[in-house]
Amino acid sequence: MTRLKKTPKLGILTNGLVKENPVLVSLLGICPALAVSTQSSNALGMGIAATFVLICSNIAISSARGIIPKRVRIPCYIVLIAGFVSFVQMFVEAFAYPLYQALGIFLPLIVVNCIVFSRAEVFARKNSVINSAVDALGMGAGFTLALTAMASIREILGSGTWFGISIPLLSTYNIPIFTMAPGGFVVFAILIAIVNKVSRGKALRRTEFGCAGCPSEHNCGKGGQ
Repeated sequence: MTRLKKTPKLGILTNGLVKENPVLVSLLGICPALAVSTQSSNALGMGIAATFVLICSNIAISSARGIIPKRVRIPCYIVLIAGFVSFVQMFVEAFAYPLYQALGIFLPLIVVNCIVFSRAEVFARKNSVINSAVDALGMGAGFTLALTAMASIREILGSGTWFGISIPLLSTYNIPIFTMAPGGFVVFAILIAIVNKVSRGKALRRTEFGCAGCPSEHNCGKGGQ
């Protein structure tokens, strides 16, 4: 069994907000981030859904880390994550159908979201259940914060509204390109630059990449190098 790491809970929780923000630092989950960030309500809904899946999958994978064989851990992760995503998808469809329609294919695609897989592989399988749950909460909050920030800027400038509420002047004189793909990339780049400036470049240091965090570590022949 993997030796558990002892890490302060507060540090784990706050890592996902800025230092290891999954979207603005690790550059994970970019496709759904750009696709659903045209409306703030859609971004918030996507963030909450992904956070729920993150927490549940991290807890499940951490709990089962001692019984999942290393060579088949990725298929096992997929099965566990797919179960939680299916629950979220049916729940949203039943109780928030407009959001279900707005998120479209990106809701079921949480199954293969890089953020969920990276936390399962890099953190949950090596840490305790509580730490894994805290990590998932922090990463989910960071993902939600990044999406909501992007969506707020794009919706306000591109549509003149915020969470569907009309903003005087901007509702008439808006910049529609911000609701399109080019505007999304511009806002995304600006937010990355802001995070880099605020953290003085420290947020962009990668400490968890390499063979140790690769799902194919035991198959490619480089794991021991």
